[in-house]
Amino acid sequence: MRVKNMEVRSIEAKRFIKDISRPMNIRIDHNSSVVSFSYKGGEEAEVEFEYVTSYGALGIIKFEGGLIFEDDKAKEIAERWQSKKNMPNEVASHIHTAIMHYCVPQAVMIARELKLPPPIPLPQIKFEKGGAKGKDRFGPEVA
Repeated sequence: MRVKNMEVRSIEAKRFIKDISRPMNIRIDHNSSVVSFSYKGGEEAEVEFEYVTSYGALGIIKFEGGLIFEDDKAKEIAERWQSKKNMPNEVASHIHTAIMHYCVPQAVMIARELKLPPPIPLPQIKFEKGGAKGKDRFGPEVA
Protein backbone atom coordinates (compact mmCIF):
# COMPACT_ATOMS: atom_id res chain seq x y z
CA MET A 1 0.00 0.00 0.00
CA ARG A 2 1.56 3.28 -1.13
CA VAL A 3 0.52 6.86 -1.83
CA LYS A 4 2.42 8.84 -4.46
CA ASN A 5 2.15 11.87 -6.76
CA MET A 6 0.09 13.88 -4.29
CA GLU A 7 -0.84 17.31 -5.57
CA VAL A 8 -3.04 20.25 -4.70
CA ARG A 9 -5.09 21.56 -7.62
CA SER A 10 -7.12 24.24 -5.92
CA ILE A 11 -6.73 26.44 -2.84
CA GLU A 12 -9.46 28.54 -1.32
CA ALA A 13 -8.64 30.55 1.79
CA LYS A 14 -10.49 33.37 3.48
CA ARG A 15 -10.51 35.26 6.75
CA PHE A 16 -14.06 36.42 7.48
CA ILE A 17 -13.32 38.91 10.30
CA LYS A 18 -11.17 41.98 9.68
CA ASP A 19 -9.84 42.58 13.18
CA ILE A 20 -8.74 39.57 15.20
CA SER A 21 -6.32 41.46 17.45
CA ARG A 22 -8.24 40.68 20.63
CA PRO A 23 -7.77 37.19 22.10
CA MET A 24 -10.48 34.73 21.13
CA ASN A 25 -11.22 31.13 21.96
CA ILE A 26 -11.16 29.55 18.50
CA ARG A 27 -12.07 26.00 17.58
CA ILE A 28 -10.07 24.72 14.63
CA ASP A 29 -11.52 21.70 12.82
CA HIS A 30 -9.77 19.57 10.19
CA ASN A 31 -11.61 17.41 7.70
CA SER A 32 -10.40 15.36 4.78
CA SER A 33 -12.73 13.57 2.43
CA VAL A 34 -12.28 11.36 -0.58
CA VAL A 35 -14.36 12.67 -3.47
CA SER A 36 -13.58 9.91 -5.98
CA PHE A 37 -11.58 6.70 -6.17
CA SER A 38 -11.10 5.31 -9.68
CA TYR A 39 -9.02 2.45 -11.02
CA LYS A 40 -6.25 3.49 -13.44
CA GLY A 41 -4.75 0.13 -14.33
CA GLY A 42 -2.23 -2.32 -12.94
CA GLU A 43 -1.96 -1.69 -9.21
CA GLU A 44 -2.90 2.00 -9.35
CA ALA A 45 -6.01 3.99 -8.52
CA GLU A 46 -6.54 7.74 -8.71
CA VAL A 47 -7.99 9.41 -5.62
CA GLU A 48 -9.50 12.90 -5.61
CA PHE A 49 -9.73 14.57 -2.20
CA GLU A 50 -10.76 17.68 -0.31
CA TYR A 51 -9.11 18.97 2.84
CA VAL A 52 -10.69 21.75 4.94
CA THR A 53 -9.42 23.64 7.96
CA SER A 54 -12.37 25.49 9.47
CA TYR A 55 -12.01 28.33 11.97
CA GLY A 56 -15.78 28.68 12.45
CA ALA A 57 -16.85 32.29 11.95
CA LEU A 58 -13.20 33.38 11.71
CA GLY A 59 -12.13 31.81 8.42
CA ILE A 60 -11.54 28.75 6.24
CA ILE A 61 -8.73 27.08 4.27
CA LYS A 62 -9.71 24.51 1.64
CA PHE A 63 -7.60 22.36 -0.68
CA GLU A 64 -8.74 20.16 -3.54
CA GLY A 65 -6.28 17.70 -4.98
CA GLY A 66 -5.42 14.20 -6.02
CA LEU A 67 -3.03 11.34 -5.45
CA ILE A 68 -2.15 7.94 -6.83
CA PHE A 69 -2.83 4.96 -4.58
CA GLU A 70 -0.81 1.80 -5.25
CA ASP A 71 -1.91 -1.58 -3.95
CA ASP A 72 -2.34 -5.06 -5.38
CA LYS A 73 -6.08 -4.76 -4.57
CA ALA A 74 -6.51 -1.29 -6.14
CA LYS A 75 -9.12 -2.52 -8.62
CA GLU A 76 -11.25 -4.21 -5.91
CA ILE A 77 -11.04 -1.15 -3.65
CA ALA A 78 -12.02 1.16 -6.53
CA GLU A 79 -15.00 -1.06 -7.40
CA ARG A 80 -16.09 -1.07 -3.75
CA TRP A 81 -15.79 2.74 -3.69
CA GLN A 82 -17.88 3.05 -6.86
CA SER A 83 -20.69 0.89 -5.47
CA LYS A 84 -20.69 1.68 -1.71
CA LYS A 85 -18.71 4.97 -1.43
CA ASN A 86 -16.43 3.46 1.22
CA MET A 87 -13.16 1.58 1.46
CA PRO A 88 -11.50 -0.74 3.98
CA ASN A 89 -10.55 1.00 7.23
CA GLU A 90 -6.84 0.31 6.79
CA VAL A 91 -6.86 1.89 3.32
CA ALA A 92 -8.94 4.86 4.48
CA SER A 93 -6.59 5.43 7.42
CA HIS A 94 -3.55 5.32 5.15
CA ILE A 95 -5.03 7.74 2.59
CA HIS A 96 -6.44 10.24 5.11
CA THR A 97 -3.16 10.26 7.07
CA ALA A 98 -1.26 11.01 3.85
CA ILE A 99 -3.69 13.84 3.02
CA MET A 100 -3.29 15.38 6.48
CA HIS A 101 0.51 15.07 6.42
CA TYR A 102 0.59 16.80 3.03
CA CYS A 103 -2.01 19.53 3.61
CA VAL A 104 -1.55 20.63 7.24
CA PRO A 105 1.95 22.12 6.72
CA GLN A 106 0.66 24.04 3.70
CA ALA A 107 -2.34 25.23 5.70
CA VAL A 108 0.03 26.54 8.39
CA MET A 109 1.76 28.77 5.82
CA ILE A 110 -1.52 30.05 4.40
CA ALA A 111 -2.89 30.70 7.89
CA ARG A 112 0.17 32.82 8.61
CA GLU A 113 -0.48 34.93 5.50
CA LEU A 114 -4.13 35.43 6.50
CA LYS A 115 -3.17 36.17 10.12
CA LEU A 116 -5.15 33.16 11.34
CA PRO A 117 -3.91 30.91 14.15
CA PRO A 118 -1.84 27.94 12.95
CA PRO A 119 -4.00 24.83 12.47
CA ILE A 120 -1.76 22.77 14.74
CA PRO A 121 -1.56 22.72 18.53
CA LEU A 122 1.45 24.68 19.71
CA PRO A 123 3.24 23.45 22.86
CA GLN A 124 2.41 25.22 26.10
CA ILE A 125 5.42 26.06 28.25
CA LYS A 126 5.09 26.36 32.03
CA PHE A 127 7.69 27.44 34.56
CA GLU A 128 7.30 25.81 37.95
CA LYS A 129 8.83 26.58 41.30
CA GLY A 130 9.61 23.62 43.50
CA GLY A 131 10.84 20.22 42.65
CA ALA A 132 11.85 16.87 43.95
CA LYS A 133 12.48 16.53 47.69
CA GLY A 134 11.39 20.08 48.47
CA LYS A 135 14.24 21.78 46.59
CA ASP A 136 13.46 24.87 44.61
CA ARG A 137 13.80 24.15 40.94
CA PHE A 138 13.20 26.47 38.05
CA GLY A 139 12.88 25.34 34.50
CA PRO A 140 10.50 24.83 31.65
CA GLU A 141 7.96 22.08 31.56
CA VAL A 142 6.43 21.33 28.21
CA ALA A 143 2.86 20.11 28.41
